Amino acid sequence: MSDRPEIANSIGTGGFKTNYHDIGEGFPVVLLHGSGPGVTAWANWNRLFPLLKGNYRIIAPDMAGFGYTERVPGAVYNMNAWVQQTIDLFDALKIDKANLVGNSFGGALALSMAIKYPERINKLVLMGSMGVTFPITYGLDRVWGYEPSVANMEELLEIFTYDHSYANKELAKSRYESSIYPGFQESFSSLFPEPRQNGVESMAGNQAYIRNIPHETLIIHGREDRVIPLETSLTLMKLIDKAELHVFGHCGHWTQIEKTREFANQLIYFFSK
Repeated sequence: MSDRPEIANSIGTGGFKTNYHDIGEGFPVVLLHGSGPGVTAWANWNRLFPLLKGNYRIIAPDMAGFGYTERVPGAVYNMNAWVQQTIDLFDALKIDKANLVGNSFGGALALSMAIKYPERINKLVLMGSMGVTFPITYGLDRVWGYEPSVANMEELLEIFTYDHSYANKELAKSRYESSIYPGFQESFSSLFPEPRQNGVESMAGNQAYIRNIPHETLIIHGREDRVIPLETSLTLMKLIDKAELHVFGHCGHWTQIEKTREFANQLIYFFSK
C-alpha cells in the first residue's frame, strides 16, 4: 500500500489497471470524479468517505487518463472508453447494480452509463453535471486549458469555490504537485484540446436518450457555479422524468467540498427512500 492516500487498490479493467478506493459495507455506491487538473478520486471525494461508509460500500475509481490509473501508451480517451472502464470495474468487483454519483465530467459519464447499462444502475445522482450542451464558460475553459503553475492552480481553486477559504495555498500546492506527477499533465492536456467547445459537445448525450432514462435521479448544483452553469441542471431536470433538483446557495462547483455534510445527507436520504 502506498503512503499516498490517493493510491489505493488496483484491479484489471480491460487492458489496464484501475486505481480505486473501496471502503465501507452495504449497497454499493460508485463515485465518478470530475475533470480538473491533478484530480483524483481521493481529492474529489475523500471528505465524503467517513460520512457514507457506515451506510454503503463506497467505490471511487480514477478514470483513465486521470489520477493513478494505469496510462497505456496510445490510449484513446473518450466517453465510450470511460463507460467501458466503468462497466469493467463493476464486473471485476462483481457489482451487479449500484447507485451512481457523477460530478461534472463524471455526471456526463453517469448519464452515459444510465443510457447504455440501465439495468446496472439503481439510483442516479448528478452534481454540477455536464451532459447537455452549453456555451463553454470562462471557468471550464481555464480548467481544461490549465498550464501547470501554482498561480494557475490558485486561480482554478477560486473559480471552483464560492467560499475562497477552501481555496487555500496548501490545497493549491497539493493540487499543483499532483498535476505535475509524471504523465499527469501529458494525458490531461490531450483530453480536451482547443476548440474546447468540442469537449462540451462530446459530453452532451442525445436528449432523446436522456429523456428515456428510467432511474430516480437526484440533481445537485451550486447556485454560484462558475464552471458548469446552473442552467444545465435545470435542463436535465426537465429531460429526466423521475428527477428532482436541489440547489445550494452560496456554493460553487465543489458542492461536495463546500457543503460536505449537507451533500452527504442528501445522498443518504435519497438512497434510503
